[in-house]
Amino acid sequence: MDQSSITPNTSNQQLVINGDNDSATALLHEKQSRRRITLSDVTFREYMTIGILCFVNLINYMDRFTLAGVLDEVKADFKIGDDKAGLLQTVFVIAYMVFAPIFGYLGDRYSRRLIMAFGVALWSITTFAGSYIYTYAGFAVFRGMVGIGEASYSTIAPTIISDLFVDNVRSKMLAFFYFAIPVGSGFGYIVGSVVGGAAGNWRWGLRVTPILGAVAVALILWVMENPERGQAEESRMKPTSYTEDLRSLVKNPSFMLSTLAFTCVAFVTGALAWWGPQFIFLGLTLQPKVNITQESVSYKFGLVGMAAGALGVPLGSALAQRLRVRMPGCDPVICAMALLASAPLVYLALAAVEHAGGLSYFLVFLGMLTCNLTWSIVADIVLYVVIPPRRSTAEAFQILISHMFGDAGSPYLVGVISESLKRASSPTESPSLRVQFRSLQYALFVTCFVEVIGGIFFLLTSLYIVKDKQKVDRAITEAEVQSAEPSHSNAPEEDIGGE
Repeated sequence: MDQSSITPNTSNQQLVINGDNDSATALLHEKQSRRRITLSDVTFREYMTIGILCFVNLINYMDRFTLAGVLDEVKADFKIGDDKAGLLQTVFVIAYMVFAPIFGYLGDRYSRRLIMAFGVALWSITTFAGSYIYTYAGFAVFRGMVGIGEASYSTIAPTIISDLFVDNVRSKMLAFFYFAIPVGSGFGYIVGSVVGGAAGNWRWGLRVTPILGAVAVALILWVMENPERGQAEESRMKPTSYTEDLRSLVKNPSFMLSTLAFTCVAFVTGALAWWGPQFIFLGLTLQPKVNITQESVSYKFGLVGMAAGALGVPLGSALAQRLRVRMPGCDPVICAMALLASAPLVYLALAAVEHAGGLSYFLVFLGMLTCNLTWSIVADIVLYVVIPPRRSTAEAFQILISHMFGDAGSPYLVGVISESLKRASSPTESPSLRVQFRSLQYALFVTCFVEVIGGIFFLLTSLYIVKDKQKVDRAITEAEVQSAEPSHSNAPEEDIGGE
């Protein structure tokens, strides 16, 4: 593809006249030379800010998957099947993705501290209140409200990291931040199963994270640093209109292709995270002389997920940092190889459950490990192929697309396929345990094909990634040159937004 046909990451207005190109190039080289910072240069308050963001991200995902750890009890309490059980997660994700663009727009223009504090308070209150709702429809409504609150935090937190750090330090901090996702998810299974089991009521598992959420709100309001947008890159770019923001993102090939690839990741992780514990439980019950409970399976599944995330997320970041020196466009290639390796591992894990539980847990670990390699790398890609005043919108747009076509529908889709297969196998009687297991197994096989598709999208991203990153670096630098030499500009300063 002719690279000249790709819309550059600069404003539709010319940022600087051609005579300023030498100045912009010199300034770009100077700024890049100043970016050779290490973790020893990070201040205590910046470490505190990262710690707070990671803490909130951890309890965010704890809250999201606490319900999955007690799904069997939830189904029994509300007297629902796999389809309606999957719909609970779908309702949450739909609300999450629909409100993400709203918070993305606000996050690029207003106080990110207040927006995040509001969001965390909202999902904490609605999670706690929802635990006292005893009708399925009412409980589903409250799960949707939880999604609204979580959307505010997830769209904005990564942009704060991008405004505090650059280059490899940013990559390390993003790895730390996204490390909290699989670990928090694992804690969600554990908290849901352990607390619910101890109390004899699954609803008590939902009442743990709201307490931690209250602490998080206080930390966000009074401790967390709130940097200027583009501070780390010394950017002086101004926000542009929302229409121009969206037009730019759609024309950005690296952003769009990596978003489609991450949509496949979201589809797979959403389906496996929601149905994994129950599927393993069904498979193990088919083995002779096995005495297990749903709580014990959720607990082990949570530990496996935490271990896979604890290794996978930082490993992916470390690989990217190491290979970038020799291969600048390595990020999407690493993600592609990770998904293509994960697909057969997930298939083998799904096939091994009824025969060898230990082997299945090990294969689940490997499948999760390879999939988790992508998390921090994808976040890094979004931040370095999009200019600073547009990053919250980019995060929100990616959340909208990846959840709309990913985990918003995958738990429900798997549940619908499973229920359809059960009815086809046992049209006139209640399905046996083996029929329930086999139906859910066949439904989950869909995830393996989706991972392969995701790997292909990441490979396509690698064709554009270097050029798009260079365009962002140059756009930031040209805007700074224009700000320093206003008499040379063809456009007023308020028109400078960058694309």
